[in-house]
Amino acid sequence: MKTLVIVNDPPYGSERPYNALRLAGALAKRGGLELRVFLLGDGVACAIAGQELPEGHYHLDRMLEPLVRRGEVACCGTCLDARGLGESRLVDGARRSTLDELTDWTLWADKVMVF
Repeated sequence: MKTLVIVNDPPYGSERPYNALRLAGALAKRGGLELRVFLLGDGVACAIAGQELPEGHYHLDRMLEPLVRRGEVACCGTCLDARGLGESRLVDGARRSTLDELTDWTLWADKVMVF
């Protein structure tokens, strides 16, 4: 099964991105599944490397690292530009992408989950 997870919300404004990446991580551990994650809108900030947070708080950048190894993680380039974020600020393996690629991924996927 081919699954696409789309994350729209800012990394720490709600728990939706956290839950999206938790679910994506659990799915990535299952056999026979292809997984892709697309960060859109404020969700692109989830991929900023080296986030400094209070002790005991979840780190979305760290949660993306195994997803990069098990699938693909892409960030909307227009959304990165609108927030003044360059690709060099992203976690290793996450990359700049386009709406055209999101369109292709949506058509590729058997299931699309939007958070």
